[in-house]
Amino acid sequence: MRVFVLIFNFGSDNEGIHSIRAGNRNKIMMFESEDDATRFALMLEAQDFPTPTIEGMDAEEIKEFCKSAGFDWEVVPEKGDLIMPPELNVEETDWKPDSETEDNDDSFRPSPASETVQEIPNSELDSIRRKLEGLL
Repeated sequence: MRVFVLIFNFGSDNEGIHSIRAGNRNKIMMFESEDDATRFALMLEAQDFPTPTIEGMDAEEIKEFCKSAGFDWEVVPEKGDLIMPPELNVEETDWKPDSETEDNDDSFRPSPASETVQEIPNSELDSIRRKLEGLL
């Protein structure tokens, strides 16, 4: 079965797959629908994440990767409930944005959203809502 995952720095030596931390475990979200993966990616961008690439892959390959890395996985069914990213993010990722690795800048700091929960202004929420509705 073909699924869609979110990849950061696609095709580089610094490539990373998006995962969600649940307790002390990481979980890879495998979307059956490319549109659902795109909506999730837009919501991550609204949380100041770098822009991910939506990549179609074989579900069995992702499951094998998860088994070897000790990750969990979840298949997000097409036309299912809208999956929202967690409001809080890990403070430090295992990968760094490409722009940072090119500059060799060691001053990476997580976005403020990863340290505290912040209110999103209504105007920004309206903008995100319009973008998401435009995908439908």
